[in-house]
Amino acid sequence: MGDADLHFVDSSAPDGIAPDSARLRRASWASTTRRVCGPLRIAEGMSTPAPGDLLLARVDAIGFHANLQLPDGRRKRLFVGDEIVVAYGNRYAPNQFEAVVPRSFGPCQLVAGGGVAARALSWHGRITKEPTQITPLAWVAGASDAPANLRDYALPTLERIPAPQPRTLVVCGTSMDSGKTQTAAFLVKGLSLAGLRVGFAKITGTGSGGDTWLLRDAGAHVVLDFTDAGLASTYLEPAWEIQRVFTTLVGHLAQANVDAIVLEIADGVLQVETAALLKSPLFAATVDGVIFASGDAMGALAGESWLRRNHLPLIALSGIVSSSPLQSQEATKSTGLPVLDRQDLLRAQTALGLLSATERHARTRMPREVVSETAPPVPSPNVDEEKAELRVLVPGGSFDPTLGEEMAG
Repeated sequence: MGDADLHFVDSSAPDGIAPDSARLRRASWASTTRRVCGPLRIAEGMSTPAPGDLLLARVDAIGFHANLQLPDGRRKRLFVGDEIVVAYGNRYAPNQFEAVVPRSFGPCQLVAGGGVAARALSWHGRITKEPTQITPLAWVAGASDAPANLRDYALPTLERIPAPQPRTLVVCGTSMDSGKTQTAAFLVKGLSLAGLRVGFAKITGTGSGGDTWLLRDAGAHVVLDFTDAGLASTYLEPAWEIQRVFTTLVGHLAQANVDAIVLEIADGVLQVETAALLKSPLFAATVDGVIFASGDAMGALAGESWLRRNHLPLIALSGIVSSSPLQSQEATKSTGLPVLDRQDLLRAQTALGLLSATERHARTRMPREVVSETAPPVPSPNVDEEKAELRVLVPGGSFDPTLGEEMAG
C-alpha cells in the first residue's frame, strides 16, 4: 500500500473549477452551494454584495457556528484560517440571529451553519458567543466576470402549478423551534408508510442542509427548498419573489408525479414574509390543509384564531405542545382540534386521515389553475359553520399524545 492509498480526499468543491483557481478546489463549500457547478473561477472586483452572491472567505474567529454544513450532509469542524465558499444572505432567526447582507466586500460573519455570510444586527440573549467572524477573500465567478449567484443554478422558474396537483398539506407554526420540521418529517414518514410517494418542500427560511437531509431520511421521494429556487434566504425578499419560489417548488413537486405534497413555512405566522404568503390568494388556491405547530396551548389558540381569520383550512395541531398531555388537553379544549404528536403522525391511518380531512376544503375552493392577486378568500371548513366538527381518523379514535422527545423546528 503506497502513500497515495492512505491519502484521504475530502473535497466538497463542485466540478469545473478553472486550473488557475485551485484555491476554490481546496476550500470547503457550504450546503447552500449544493446546486453550483462549473465553470467556476476566482474573480477580483469591487462589486457590492447582493443576496445569493458566492464568495471565498477565511475564518478569522470561531464563534457561535463552529461547524459548516457541506453539500453531502457532513458537518465540517471549522478552524481559524480555514477557507470556505458561502453565499451572502439575510437572516431572520428569533432564537439566533438577525442579519443583513453587508454593503461592502469586507469582514462580516457566518450567521448560519448552512453557509450564509452577513452582518449580524442582533441575537438572542441566551447566545453567549458572538457570530463566527469571516473575511471575504475573493468573488466566485461563473461564465461571466460577475459574481456567481445561486439564482444562476436554480431550477427553472414555473409561472403556474401544473394540473393535476397532488393533495397538499402545509406545516406552519408560532415561531422558530416550535416543532414544524419534526412535524413535517413524521407526517412524511406516516404517508410513506401508507404507501404514498411524498414530495416535500421548505418554502421559506435560511439555507440549511439539516432539514433537507432529515426529510430524505423520513422517506420523501423528492425534497426541495428555496435554495433550489435560487435563494440563500427568504428574509427581506418581496412578496412576489416568495410567491415565485412557492409556485416553482410546488410545481416541480407536482411534475415529479408524487401522490401527496407536504410543505413547511419557516418562522411564525406573524413574520412578515410568512404572513404575506399565507394571506395570498395563491396560497389559498393551492393548499388543502394546514397543521399548526406551537410550543404551548396558548400559542395553539392564537395560531388557530389567526388562521381562521385568514380563512385557511386548519385541520390539526402539533409541535412541542404535543409533548405535554396537559398542554395538549388545553389546546384541544380551546380550539376543538386534535393535537398530534410524532407517534400519531407516524401511523399510516392517521396520515391518510389528514388527507381525508382536506376533502371538504378541496370541493369548495377555487380551481387551482385560476390564481390572481384579486381572488376572494377561500372558505375554511373550520369557520363557515360554528358547530362543524372536523374529524380525523386515528387508530382507536384517540389523539392522546404520548410523551416524546422535544421537537425542534
